[in-house]
Amino acid sequence: MRVAVTGCCHGELDRLYETLAVAERRGAGPIDLLLCCGDFQAVRNEADLRCMAVPPKYRHMQTFYRYYSGEKKAPVLTIFIGGNHEASNHLQELPYGGWVAPNIYYLGLAGVVNYRGVRIGGVSGIFKSHDYQKGHFEYPPYNSSTIRSIYHVRNIEVYKLKQLKQPVDVFLSHDWPRSIYHYGNKKQLLKAKSFFRQEVENNTLGSPAASELLKHIQPTYWFSAHLHVKFAAFMQHQAKDREQPAKTTRFLALDKCLPHRDFLQVIEIEHDPSAPDGLQYDVEWLTILKATDDLVNVTGCLWNMPENNGLHTRWDYSATEETMKEVLEKLNHDLRVPCNFSMTAVCYDPRKPQNHTQLVHRINPQTTEFCAQLGITDINVRLQKAREEPRPVEDAEPEDAESNDSGEPSEYNTDTSALSSTNPDEIMLDDEEDEEDSLVSGPSDMNTSSDQTSDFSASFSDVRILPTSMIVSSDDTLGSPVARKGKTGHVVELGDENSLIQVPLKRLSDEHEPEQRKEIKRRNQAIYTAVDDSDAADSLS
Repeated sequence: MRVAVTGCCHGELDRLYETLAVAERRGAGPIDLLLCCGDFQAVRNEADLRCMAVPPKYRHMQTFYRYYSGEKKAPVLTIFIGGNHEASNHLQELPYGGWVAPNIYYLGLAGVVNYRGVRIGGVSGIFKSHDYQKGHFEYPPYNSSTIRSIYHVRNIEVYKLKQLKQPVDVFLSHDWPRSIYHYGNKKQLLKAKSFFRQEVENNTLGSPAASELLKHIQPTYWFSAHLHVKFAAFMQHQAKDREQPAKTTRFLALDKCLPHRDFLQVIEIEHDPSAPDGLQYDVEWLTILKATDDLVNVTGCLWNMPENNGLHTRWDYSATEETMKEVLEKLNHDLRVPCNFSMTAVCYDPRKPQNHTQLVHRINPQTTEFCAQLGITDINVRLQKAREEPRPVEDAEPEDAESNDSGEPSEYNTDTSALSSTNPDEIMLDDEEDEEDSLVSGPSDMNTSSDQTSDFSASFSDVRILPTSMIVSSDDTLGSPVARKGKTGHVVELGDENSLIQVPLKRLSDEHEPEQRKEIKRRNQAIYTAVDDSDAADSLS
């Protein structure tokens, strides 16, 4: 099965699908599946734009609305996770996943699905230590704090994913698992992104929660985005069972969707030819969702997951053969994901701008149907009920992004929500909303002049969209744990090198030249320190 993987999409669906068409013409046949690693930006209208955590001058409609309205249809099944720059009110309607447009499927806050026998899992958002143990308390209209915290990964989602026992083929995360850079070519990474050096040397770059999942799930492939650079790594895990060989994970991070950037990779993944063609629910994951339904927290209080420490009567929520059989019976042994997309908001009409569309906390019929089938409660229904009931002071929505309701420390003592403190690729959010217009950044990902737009579109036929296969050679792994264990001769390949065409390297005039860029304004220069000064710095990545 030919699978295309892309980094940050940033709403550039038309151009992304145009690129896939080029890849198909140059490659070995049709592409069966597209995976997007976040910052998808499923923006339906002007109200959705106001829920996207970027300064106002970077809020532009892009092209998703055409797929939402039915004007266009995705030419290939597209599965994506959320990043840190999304139409959060839209994705919040689908906490357990669902269709955001025909043939475009959101994996939810966390999720696992099956396609042609390939098991695909993922977690949305980015890691932020002070929000990690909170519940999903945010709802539209968001304030200056919740518009950011809404996309921060929570421990409940990681806990659910850690209940998985069956093998996972592909896993998606927006930010990188911490430490993954030690298993690839660090020298090449730091040459491309020298401003990562301190974090890499201190081992503080990336998400510790994603690293924990990587060690637990040990998927065959792990794909990420966020840091705007292509990077490959090969990780050999320790064997969980002496009777079984140790598993390995091929990691690939990709750049953002721009000309002359490595934002797309086409690979061949083994699949089951006898498996159904359509998207399928995963019975183990559904069983875990049902078992953990009572653990869901919709308050801003810190919430610790059950552990085998003598304080909890139950701490194992993994699926058993018996509980999976019960779930299958509930679904009448039909695991097909229904094609039940429905529009829940007015679609953008360029002829009739509606800049004052009211923000509404919606209940999506897809989620209602899913929860009814499985016998669980929609998080949004719980939120609406909680809003109607008087709440104690400690449950109130925190005004300060750093609020720690119980005074307990996070299980992770560092913060990795943004890029390196001097990354010239990022667009920053200042901690004072009235200063948004004074923010400056490198070239915008979201807005271009008319001349730039025409050049951008024309360049896709000549863009470096089809890199050769992912290879981590002996040179790449020097200094890595794998190399030190005598694995320096190991070569990892993803995809058929002969089926992909390499286009000569091209760069925009000032790309990767930090000294030529404008200085980024921010208050917190030590974004990865244990004491998180604010939630002011979230990167457009």
